Amino acid sequence: MSSRLITLEDIETARERGSHVVMTTPILPTTTFSRMCDREIWLKCENLQRAGSFKIRGAMNAIGLLDESHRAAGVVAASAGNHAQGVALAATTHGISSTVFMPEGAPLPKIDATRQYGASVRLVGSNLGESVDAAQEFVTRSGGRFIHPYDDRDIITGQGTLGLDLLEQAPAATTVVIPIGGGGLAAGTAAAIKAVHPGTRIVGVEAASVATYVASRAAGTPTPVEPRFTLADGIAVSRPSEIVFEHLEAHVDDIVTVDDGQMTEAVALLLERAKLLVEAAGAAPLAAAMAGLVPPSDGPTVLVLSGGNVDLLLLDQVLRHGLEAAGRYESFAVRVPDVPGQLSDVTVAIADAGANVLSVDHGRQGIGLPFGYTEIRFAVETRSAEQFEAMRRSLEEIGIEILR
Repeated sequence: MSSRLITLEDIETARERGSHVVMTTPILPTTTFSRMCDREIWLKCENLQRAGSFKIRGAMNAIGLLDESHRAAGVVAASAGNHAQGVALAATTHGISSTVFMPEGAPLPKIDATRQYGASVRLVGSNLGESVDAAQEFVTRSGGRFIHPYDDRDIITGQGTLGLDLLEQAPAATTVVIPIGGGGLAAGTAAAIKAVHPGTRIVGVEAASVATYVASRAAGTPTPVEPRFTLADGIAVSRPSEIVFEHLEAHVDDIVTVDDGQMTEAVALLLERAKLLVEAAGAAPLAAAMAGLVPPSDGPTVLVLSGGNVDLLLLDQVLRHGLEAAGRYESFAVRVPDVPGQLSDVTVAIADAGANVLSVDHGRQGIGLPFGYTEIRFAVETRSAEQFEAMRRSLEEIGIEILR
């Protein structure tokens, strides 16, 4: 089994193979997040990578290794996002045609970006699984090479080049925190780091609703989980890989989980405090550190921000979700007698608590609304969850109960 594990030499060769395209993204120290997490925090900004994520690393290696027959037939992938863009750019760079299958409901910006990188995009199926099936059928007919997003030794090796960057940029790091979806990034990066600094602690972070490798580690074997919705679509992978599992078991010390609220709060904080646009999956390491899920260490902790391909059409929703999780945005309703002055009383109580009203919706009709009463829905901006509780108390003092 150990013969399947990639080596430091494998990763070094992959780095040379992709060096003309893959960027060495910066590592940034941050006093803000160091203070919030009560430890020294550095950010590995892979959200600034070519095509917006780490995926170009693995794609450049896997496509660079193709023989002439596969080059002539082209490459095929199935993805709803980052992998699609990475494969498209890598294939175009090598002068190879690429066909990418995406679900019919894939976000338009991601479809357009994949096409702009040079791929022929085919929209097939209502979900990624159906797109994968269509892609594999196409491979059978065309003879092209299917580039799997994570269940591929060459892909894992290419993703491991991030570990080489990190070793050079932050040699004093004692903990590295990496998002895990399919697990190729964590597997490759951990293999590189452990080969040079075996004492460095590697922590993987999964979405709580799709904790595939947590389940696999508990079972002692790769174990699929029931897919559930998460805003972190970049790590919503319910089918584990045997080769990835071997690498995670060999090199990753801990795997923890975070929920959507924790991730979107981290997205909002990264944008507000670090001026970095990071997708929910890429913000998972910061979410884990802020939640106290990363074991303490004596040296710097590096958080790998794996990607920044955020659908701008959904950005407002993600940020509102994150601000609500942080207690800085609240939407609620109150029910009051339908008499003059009630709206004024409520808004004065909100203002006295220091909250800022963003919107008001006033209605006299609704199921369950007693005769003679009106319901007022507010969206308010607060500094913290504690301030919202102070506002609640102010309203209760004048006999008004908050309804969620």
